[in-house]
Amino acid sequence: MSPLPEYRPQKLSLGPLENEILEIVWQLGKATVKQIHESILADPDRELAYTSVTTVLRRLTEKGWLKCSKQGRAFYWHPLVSREQAQAIKAYEQLNRFLAIGNPDVVASFADSLDTASLEQIEAIASRLKALRKELQKEES
Repeated sequence: MSPLPEYRPQKLSLGPLENEILEIVWQLGKATVKQIHESILADPDRELAYTSVTTVLRRLTEKGWLKCSKQGRAFYWHPLVSREQAQAIKAYEQLNRFLAIGNPDVVASFADSLDTASLEQIEAIASRLKALRKELQKEES
């Protein structure tokens, strides 16, 4: 997983259409309204107004997920964080909300319910944290 970026969007919660459009922009690297609209309408069962795409792009820009730039006569939207960085940010926020419960019994009961695969992931995370701490100690010395 990508390290936690210094930049974070102002609002992490996104609606289904916002997520879909953000995925398209991540896929393309940068995109115009027309490219996004055509991508969505490639599904014959979908209907979506061109102006709706514009509205969602504006919302994603306001929330801090995208930026817009003009190249020639076209406006392009670019992601401000990668898909991997977004996953890292969301995981970090979820973990902090979980730990904010502050009740050791709740956290312990969660840990007790983990299956073997989850335990292997936690051990891998713990190993990674140890390595990061060692790096930080070396840098401080």
